[in-house]
Amino acid sequence: MASSVIVIEHPLVQHKLTLMRRAETNTATFRSLMTEISMLLAYEVTRDLPLSYEAIKTPMCLMNAPALALDRKLVIVSIMRAGQGLLDGMLQLMPFVRVGHIGLYREPTTLEPVEYYFKVPHDIDECDMLVIDPMVATGNSAVAAVQRLKETNPRSLKLICLLAAPEGIKNFHEQHPEVPIFTAAIDEKLDEHGYILPGLGDAGDRLFGTG
Repeated sequence: MASSVIVIEHPLVQHKLTLMRRAETNTATFRSLMTEISMLLAYEVTRDLPLSYEAIKTPMCLMNAPALALDRKLVIVSIMRAGQGLLDGMLQLMPFVRVGHIGLYREPTTLEPVEYYFKVPHDIDECDMLVIDPMVATGNSAVAAVQRLKETNPRSLKLICLLAAPEGIKNFHEQHPEVPIFTAAIDEKLDEHGYILPGLGDAGDRLFGTG
């Protein structure tokens, strides 16, 4: 697959993202919006989930009805800590999926990722993985997370975020050209500290009230 970035331009996604960007948006509202927007992102990202057909009885008659082919393994992997904000909404929409976590923090001087936690479900080789992280800034954390997850032999990988910087996209696709990025927006650039401009600030701090 060629490198691809899919910008989800649905009006509801864009409206909620604008509300999240506002500096005056408080923690409770930010958290609620994160849950809502993550459900909308999941709706778009999962358009290619396979369906099977099963015989059911409606109040009127019998029919063969489409349902998700749940024998195909689907795993969401949250890049901690901010990925938790996207996870909650996606689990509301897809309560049947299994969940993995990878803990990474950005070393403030080098901006390089440092792994401190890794836990994914057993038996997930040949699964479809949705990797979630609100921000792809330098892209270093996403690069490291996907590289680590490739060791589990997934069938497919997709990276889902709220915002991406051009620098982060370039870095990520230089390392993982076959992995598509789904995002609500591509912002202008990074500042000298590696934060996205115009951005929405530190997603983890705004989500958990630690800023």
